[in-house]
Amino acid sequence: MRVRVETGGYRPRIVDAELNELLADLPAVSIEGPKGVGKTETARQRAIARYELDRPGTSDLIEADPDRLVRGAEPILIDEWQRYPPSWDLVRRAVDAERRPGRFILTGSASDDFGGTHSGAGRIITVRMRPLSLAERGLDTSSVSLAELLTGTRPAITGHTHVTLDRYVEEIVAGGFPGGYGSSGRARRAELDGYIARIVDRELPEQGVRTRNPAMLRRWLRACAAATATTASYDRIRDASTAGEGDKPARSTTRPYRDTLERLGILDPVFAWLPGGGHLSRLNVAPKHHLADPSLAARLLGMDAGALLEPRPAVPAIPRDGTLLGALFESLVTQSLRVYAQAAEAHVNHLRTWGGELEVDLVVVRGDQHVVAVEVRLKAVVDDRDVRQLRRLADRIGPQLLDAVIVTTGADAYRRRDGIAVIPASLLGP
Repeated sequence: MRVRVETGGYRPRIVDAELNELLADLPAVSIEGPKGVGKTETARQRAIARYELDRPGTSDLIEADPDRLVRGAEPILIDEWQRYPPSWDLVRRAVDAERRPGRFILTGSASDDFGGTHSGAGRIITVRMRPLSLAERGLDTSSVSLAELLTGTRPAITGHTHVTLDRYVEEIVAGGFPGGYGSSGRARRAELDGYIARIVDRELPEQGVRTRNPAMLRRWLRACAAATATTASYDRIRDASTAGEGDKPARSTTRPYRDTLERLGILDPVFAWLPGGGHLSRLNVAPKHHLADPSLAARLLGMDAGALLEPRPAVPAIPRDGTLLGALFESLVTQSLRVYAQAAEAHVNHLRTWGGELEVDLVVVRGDQHVVAVEVRLKAVVDDRDVRQLRRLADRIGPQLLDAVIVTTGADAYRRRDGIAVIPASLLGP
């Protein structure tokens, strides 16, 4: 099947290539991810017939004639399918009846709760979509490919960028939501405030989660933001959200928040790498906390670019190594790296032993458990102290380590004499 992609005002996405490849061979793809990441616009580039179930009256029309959803010129886009849950089963049955490629594209918020519907396994393939990566934002031309690093050939590392720390800080607070990218000042703050309000006031209630105390939920989200790039326990986050108060919310109160926000893609934790083979032991299985976009964390914490550059911004007390800005920079890099890894059919984890003697910020894992290890440093110049953990990992896992990388805010990409790649964040791409 030939997939139609109209560029026009559309900002090309890295996931486009994945969708093109899947729709050329498979009948149905569901694009999932948090609100505002561009799922609908990306799907529209390929669809001929469209049903937008969040439009007034559309659901009534479909309820009167459900089979309408699976009739028409293909590919057929069913946008916000969860507004009419039977649509999932309608597509599944249509695929069972005729399994030709490129028939359906569904979009919706990331969810594993099918509300009684069939999972769609084997019929509907899910593709995750995240906010704009640094490469998609066009800060610079990528000179280093993650896919090439994953080959294990230790490619040459070159490139120079004029992107400075100030620009990275601006990207943290600007966010990667396509609809708001490029806005600034009060408009940007209003958009992020509106996004957070929608989560609290609409998204959670629509998922069946009661929010009797919205102020408490906002404080809990703020504590999650403060825990960015840490493995803080949820009890620690809960305590930080109610500092100075005698009564703490029960786990039974905060657990539905966490589970639902993860399904919606608002919380986007990085899970621990748990390799087999016995080379590593006593691994900490706790996830690293990240929100869908570091701009949400910065806004929840009331941080603009100037405040982030201050030595000690006032945030909820969550133990961390380094500064809040360093954590948010790591979150920015993590978000981009996940987009690049998905394009390479890999995934991103982190690594930490219980005693902390071995800790690597991010581990890009290829299907066969070979990895590219990535440390993120909020600094322009790398020294031997910055690569100690990467060297320790190399000693422990040997040939499983395809490559080792330090991502920085510096100007030049190069390989050190010890073989470790040093790459400015703006020069790393898919």
